[in-house]
Amino acid sequence: MTYSGAVEVGGPADVHELTDLMISKVAVGPMNNNAYLLRCRATGEQLLIDAANEAGTLLRLIGGDGIASVVTTHRHGDHWQALAEVVAATGARTYAGRHDAEAVPVPTDVLVEDGDTIGVGEVSLTARHLVGHTPGSIALVYDDPHGAPHVFTGDCLFPGGVGNTNKDPEAFASLLHDVETKLFDRLPDETWVYPGHGHDTTLGDERPHLPEWRARGW
Repeated sequence: MTYSGAVEVGGPADVHELTDLMISKVAVGPMNNNAYLLRCRATGEQLLIDAANEAGTLLRLIGGDGIASVVTTHRHGDHWQALAEVVAATGARTYAGRHDAEAVPVPTDVLVEDGDTIGVGEVSLTARHLVGHTPGSIALVYDDPHGAPHVFTGDCLFPGGVGNTNKDPEAFASLLHDVETKLFDRLPDETWVYPGHGHDTTLGDERPHLPEWRARGW
């Protein structure tokens, strides 16, 4: 089956099978949050991005092999409703951006800075600190040696624009700047984007609209 990234709450996960990594996307909770389970194909080690809601759904997706790590992309409550239960059930290490961890009500084992790497088996993810949606939001970049990069953007980049900055011009300017300089300027158009809600996109699909976003201010 071809991966589309189109998932709905209560429905099955969609699985993106890469050479070294399997990415399972599932939608959970009343705000239609995306959670992503990454599995290293060489070792079987697993990492979860955003234990957003529906701990039972996430634990079934994780299965008997458990997870080594869970990364929370940012402090907003809809992205960590199931975190305590998932960590209690799996013993996973917790990661969050240094400037958001204090607002996540589950202890963070590893405070993440811009440029830090997070491993899942033999696969390495690079964290990018994106300021504006929250002070400490992080995106995770997988630079696939066999193909295009993949980036998990939390609520910082979606099809059609950057994340919500509550009509704060300074926050918007900061977020757009970080998304441009740390994602669009460094990664090719083929880069697959996995957001915190809704459908996937690519940097190439969004790049032509950057001037439009800047002009409209959101």
